[in-house]
Amino acid sequence: HKKINVHFVYACKHDGRYKARLVAGGHLTDTPIDSVYSSVASLRGVRMTVFLAELNDLEFWSTDIGNAYLESNTMEKVYIIAGKEFACVGLEGHILVIVKALYGLKSSGARWWEVLADVLRQMGFKPSKAEKDIWMRANGDHYEYVVVYVDDLGVAAKIPSVIVEELMRRYGFKLKGTGPIQFHLGSDYFRDQHGVLCFAPKKYVEKMIETYVRMFGQKPKHYVSPLEKGDHPELDDSKELDIDGIKQFQSMIGALQWAVQIGRFDITTAVMTMSSFRANPRQGHLDRCKRIYGYLSKMRNAVVRVRTEEPDYSAIPKKLYDWEQSVYAGAEEIIPDDAPKPLGKPVVMTTFVDANLYHDLVNGKSVTGILHLFNKTVIDWYSKKQSTVETATYGSEFVAARTAMEQIIDLRLQLRYLGVTIKGSTMMFGDNESVVNSSSLPHARLHKRHTALSFHRVREGIAAGVAQFYYIPSLS
Repeated sequence: HKKINVHFVYACKHDGRYKARLVAGGHLTDTPIDSVYSSVASLRGVRMTVFLAELNDLEFWSTDIGNAYLESNTMEKVYIIAGKEFACVGLEGHILVIVKALYGLKSSGARWWEVLADVLRQMGFKPSKAEKDIWMRANGDHYEYVVVYVDDLGVAAKIPSVIVEELMRRYGFKLKGTGPIQFHLGSDYFRDQHGVLCFAPKKYVEKMIETYVRMFGQKPKHYVSPLEKGDHPELDDSKELDIDGIKQFQSMIGALQWAVQIGRFDITTAVMTMSSFRANPRQGHLDRCKRIYGYLSKMRNAVVRVRTEEPDYSAIPKKLYDWEQSVYAGAEEIIPDDAPKPLGKPVVMTTFVDANLYHDLVNGKSVTGILHLFNKTVIDWYSKKQSTVETATYGSEFVAARTAMEQIIDLRLQLRYLGVTIKGSTMMFGDNESVVNSSSLPHARLHKRHTALSFHRVREGIAAGVAQFYYIPSLS
C-alpha cells in the first residue's frame, strides 16, 4: 500500500453515526497499467437519444447520481494516516486503508463505470454497439434508453420513474435533480408555446456574458453575425497580446468551443477559424472573439427545435440510374447483421454540405461545412479546414462531399445499432451542380486525378443507395 494525502476531510454526525468524506491526492500514486477512465456518451449520442424519445412518444428524464465514485471499490492499494478530524471517533493517528474509489484516485472513474454497467445489465439493458454508453432494452414496440455521462444519466422511457425507482430502491443509488429534462450537460431543455421540445445553452451563454463583463468591465457590443463577411483574421498584423491577453483569448475560445458542442452550431465556422490562433493571438483576434460574444449576446434566445415530423420530398424526382455497367456494379450498403431488431418509428435523414474555397489566404486551405438532420431536427454539425489545398471550387466541394458521405455512413450505422429503421436513402444537398452531376451520373468521367479518392467514395455511396445527391442553388 502507498501513503496518499487527503485534500479535504471532515467528520459529521448523522443518525448517531459519524461519516467521513475524503478527496484523495491521487496525483501522488503511480498510474495503473489498465485503463483508468470512465467513458461517456457523445453529445451527438445524447441529442440522438432525445430525438428518438420525442419521435416515439417517450419521456426523457435526467438525473445525477450523488457521490457516484463512492459506490464502487478501488483496486489501488493506498492508505492515509488519520488526522485530527478523526479524533471524535478515536482514530486519530491510525493507518486507514482506502477501500472505496475516492474522488481523486486515478482509477476511480473506471471503477464507477464498471459498477454502473453491472447494474444496468442486471436491469436488462445492453450497451449499443455503436456507442457503449448508450444502454438500451426492448419494451414492446419501442426501446428504452439510458445515456451515461459519468454520473449524469438521461433516461428515455414511457414511464422513466420506474427505472429511476429501481436504481434507488434496489441498488441504493442516491439520485438528485431527477425529473423531466430541463438542464443536461450544459444545455437547457424546455417546450415552446406549441409544445415542441427545444434545447440551447441559454444559461451557459448567460454565464459567458457574465465572465466577459468581469474580464472587460462592460457588456459586449451586439452584432448580427459572428464575423464580418469576407473577413480574413489570418492576415491580421495587429499587436501581439501579452500573457494576460493570451489567457483571456484562450479562455474565451474554450468557452465558445463548448457552446458549439452543446447546441450553438451557428457560430461553428467562426469559432473554428479563431481557434487557429490560440498559440499566438493578436489584438485583432481578441477583438473578433469579442464580436462572437456580442453575436451570442444578441442572439441568446436561439434554440434547436426537436421536430419529429418527416420532411416531404415527394416533389423531388428520384434518381434511379443503372450502375451495373460501371465500376461500382453490385455496390450495396453494408447492413450489420448483429444490429438489434428495429422498433419504433422510422427516420428520414437529410444532409447539407458546402465548401468555402480559399478560406485561409495564408495556407490556401478551404473549409468543409456539413449539417445532418433526422426528420426536421438538426442532430450533428461539422466545420473544419480541409487537409489538402484545392485549386478550384470543384475540388473543394468534392472533398466536402466525401466527408459528408463518410459521416452519413457513420450516422446510418449508429441509428441501426440503436434499433432504428432508416427510411430510404439519405437526401444530400449541395450547391455545386458540377459535383452533384459528377457524383450522380454513372457515365460521368473523372477529369481531375487529384480528386480521385473523393470522386470514387461519393459515387460508390450513391451507387449503393446510401445517399442521393441533389443540387440546390446557393442563397448568395
